[in-house]
Amino acid sequence: MKARGPWHRTAAVIAALTACATLAATQAQAAPAPRDAITPATKFYVDPHGKAAQQALADLRNGDLDDAANMARLASWPQAEWFTDGTPDQTRAKANRLVRRARAVHRTPVLVAYDIPGRDCTQYSSGGAESSAAYRKWIDAVAAGIGDSRAAVVVEPDGLALLPKDCGPATDPTGTLTAARLADLAYAVRTLKARPHTAVYLDAGNVQWRSVGDIAQRLLDAGVRAGDGFALNVSNNHPTEHNARYGTWIAKCMWFATDGPEQARGHTDWCASQYYSSAAPNDGSPGDSVSSADPSTWRWTDAWYDQNTGTPPAGDLRHFVIDTSRNGRGAWTPEPGKYSGDPEAWCNAPGRGLGPRPTADTGVPLVDAYLWIKVPGESDGSCTRNTGGTIDPEYGVVDPPAGTWWPEQAHALARNAVPRLLFNR
Repeated sequence: MKARGPWHRTAAVIAALTACATLAATQAQAAPAPRDAITPATKFYVDPHGKAAQQALADLRNGDLDDAANMARLASWPQAEWFTDGTPDQTRAKANRLVRRARAVHRTPVLVAYDIPGRDCTQYSSGGAESSAAYRKWIDAVAAGIGDSRAAVVVEPDGLALLPKDCGPATDPTGTLTAARLADLAYAVRTLKARPHTAVYLDAGNVQWRSVGDIAQRLLDAGVRAGDGFALNVSNNHPTEHNARYGTWIAKCMWFATDGPEQARGHTDWCASQYYSSAAPNDGSPGDSVSSADPSTWRWTDAWYDQNTGTPPAGDLRHFVIDTSRNGRGAWTPEPGKYSGDPEAWCNAPGRGLGPRPTADTGVPLVDAYLWIKVPGESDGSCTRNTGGTIDPEYGVVDPPAGTWWPEQAHALARNAVPRLLFNR
């Protein structure tokens, strides 16, 4: 058999891009999903003109057929649309355009609300609304734009796991900013969930960040019970199964401290976590050590929940979604001794790949969906690994600002995808 030449590959890319361009018609053939929260039958909206589709055309013009084909495949999968700024009128119009396009093809769009005041502790993704009053008007606009359409909204990535009180002792010495943050998040959850067919998930960081009891209390303080649940692993690369286990503990911890045994009411601090061992906490002895990155050491945590929560009544536990946009190869760990400071393992981690494809049919209890919340190919920021310079030593360049499309990263995520990236049919 003759090897396929450049013409055959070009034809394949063009065919894939044509399929992307006509994806709306294909989506329209699907039966409408239930019009309330996410169910296993929910199908998510694909923007046929997204950044990956544009990159595929650019690669094709440059004669880079392999990358063009990968970008065409990437463009065929649903990805979230981020709302990060804009006036209320602009935001309302943008949200309405998105939900109308999705409604026309019987799909559910995924939106990310990301404009909380004091966002990201003045780090790479700093910014946000000027005040709580401005933020609430902005959230009102997102909700008004969604209207009666189906939508799923992830509320404020990092906004809860990185509260103002976590930004340093000088940021919020009186706790006023933290209290305002929690109130703003609760307002966002309540306002968005007031729309009749909107699923709302409040971001809760990831398995390598806050302990179970800590983030459970923060979720309760921020009004998570008014929504559908929470989101994990946004913009991060920790394995799906780690976050699924962590999220299940969080859900059980919130139940334990609110609807569980009377003596446990208000005591999320009693909940076991990914850092817990009831036998000999982290003493390093064989069989007793605990590693927050190694689930094989989490049996003590599982045993605690088996003993103290059992199986709560169906419907009493909050559900959650997991971002799998870059966790196909798991978390990145730099070579030992390479960096003397924080290597920023979360920031544009090298060698990562796309993870499980977006779907609402996860087969995992409490996990409503795997989503590509962080847009594959968008930079996390100009990472320096705390070297004191401007260059990212992992790439040898100045990384693009947060949210900027970075073709090299998009290509790498697609090439390294686990499972292998195929066209969404």
